[in-house]
Parts: sequence; structure tokens; C-alpha cells
Amino acid sequence: MTSSIPAVEPRTAEGSALQAVLLDMDGTLVDTEGIWWDTEVSIFAELGHALAEEYREVVVGGPMTRSASFLIKATGADIALAELTGLLNSRFTELIDGTVPLLPGARRLLTELAAHGVPTALVSASHRRVMESVLRSIGPEHFALTVAGDDIGRTKPHPDPYLFAAAGLGADPARCVVVEDTVTGVTAAEAAGCQVVAVPSLVMIEPAVGRTVVGSLEEVDVPFLRTLITGMH
Repeated sequence: MTSSIPAVEPRTAEGSALQAVLLDMDGTLVDTEGIWWDTEVSIFAELGHALAEEYREVVVGGPMTRSASFLIKATGADIALAELTGLLNSRFTELIDGTVPLLPGARRLLTELAAHGVPTALVSASHRRVMESVLRSIGPEHFALTVAGDDIGRTKPHPDPYLFAAAGLGADPARCVVVEDTVTGVTAAEAAGCQVVAVPSLVMIEPAVGRTVVGSLEEVDVPFLRTLITGMH
């Protein structure tokens, strides 16, 4: 299954300079990073391997294939990559059982974006089957477009997912704000030429040009997002 791209005419910078907001899923909108780690720990325990805590920072925010490949190499587990990714996705969807907690400020922000008519896309490195399961908690109606990690050839940290999302919304990447929680996601967004709001979950992210770091989504609203674009030089 692939995401559908709505037929939207390219937007101009007239009116609001903010053309779209592109949001990461795991660790940004929903509190799932701990569930992913529990999933990985339980699967590897069944394979006879204990995961070291320091592995957690390596796999957070990464695409499934990269994280799974790292864990196979780090533990020496005797399992094929395709089999492991299938097990991880299945176990994760079992653990969340159709409901995941939204992070503070997430639902309010999505509601506010809709009220202001700001186009939004959900852009995740998670596979489509996982995204669809999590979307039941977030509400698919909040997004004009969704892009999963297996929808396109290269996912984060490559810029492709965010370039794909911006194009699908008819927006200039430079007029889009991306909201992310990991270095992997921030790298992808910045490579795509987007302004970035980083809400670090497990690993610290430093402020930089074109990157604003906040403590939680409760600090993010539409006027704030607009200033990130109107303040560009």
C-alpha cells in the first residue's frame, strides 16, 4: 500500500507564508518510543539475547530496517532481517492494541492547525501497517497526507519523505515547518530544506540555524509556527 497524493495546486506565499506543517509520529505526537523499545527487548529475549540500554539511543527514531540491522549485528542473533522486521511490527501492534497515548499538546495542536486551515502531513519511518494502527488513536482526519517508511524508496534520515510530503501538499519545502523528536528526523527535515521544531524525546538536540528546540508540543501553536517562516531571511 502506498500513500495517495491529493491533487493540490502549488500554493503561493501570499497571505500566510506558512504553507504546511509536516509532523513525525513516534515520540512526537504519540508516546510510543518506550513501546518500541519494549518490543525490541521482548523479541530479542525470545531469541536468547539481552539488549544493552545504550542500544536504545542508536535505534530511536530510525527506520525499521536500520534499527533491526543494527540489533542483529550488535547481538549476533541468528535471524534474517525480513523475519525480524515482521516480528517487530506484529509485536508492536499487539502491544498497543489499537490505542496509544498522545503526548502533551498533540491533540490541541492538531485541532488548532485544522481550525486555521493549515495543511498537515504525517511523516513517519514506521511501516504503513504500524502507522495505520497508530492513526486510529491520533485521528486520520487531521492529515491531508500520510507518508510511511515503506511508502517510498528511501526514508529518514534521507530528505525524500519530507520532499514527498511537501510536493503532495503543493507546498514549497522552505515554507514548511517540520516537527520532529529525533536527530534522524531532524536530519531528514533539514536536508529537505524545511524549518524545524525539535521536541527531543530520548536524545538531546541542540538549537541551530533553521531549528528551534522546545520542551514539549504545549509550547507550539499556529502563531509560533508562522513566525518561523515569516522570520526567515
